Amino acid sequence: MATSNFNLQPDFLEDEITKLIPLQENHFEELYKVASDPLIWDQHPSKDRYKIEIFKPFFEGALSSKGAFLILDKKSNEIIGTTRFYDYDKEKSSVGIGYTFIGRKFWGKSYNQSTKKIMIDYAFQYVDSILFHVGIENFRSQKAVLKLGATKINEIFFSVNDINMPHFEYELKKQ
Repeated sequence: MATSNFNLQPDFLEDEITKLIPLQENHFEELYKVASDPLIWDQHPSKDRYKIEIFKPFFEGALSSKGAFLILDKKSNEIIGTTRFYDYDKEKSSVGIGYTFIGRKFWGKSYNQSTKKIMIDYAFQYVDSILFHVGIENFRSQKAVLKLGATKINEIFFSVNDINMPHFEYELKKQ
């Protein structure tokens, strides 16, 4: 069993290409510039999250989660997107990784994989299982999660803006 004292929001996590820092209120404007691209949300259950009135509650939820990060390009410090840890369960030794979005400029490169690997490596110091909840129409994210080695274990309803939406649940177990 993994050890306790899992800090869902350490001061920073990084590798050679990506840096994660705790999301803060003053990141809203710059992050919204990235999020305002409708194509980012095309396959997402919340397809209109590019609208500021829909993005703002998402952002506020991220802040209040105390597990959210701003994703930065390590070399340029350019904002790439956001991600977070959520639903930490000490008894089950599991945590969710998700609520991730990355600007299209950074698609098809190593940023998503880098971000997830940083978070997975950190989380596996404390938990034995990582869960991912992906909208059933979000084929890009489904492929990305499978590439990480996760297995689809369930079909569930997951709350998106207080609306229950169908999602696939994937699990990645500590080796």
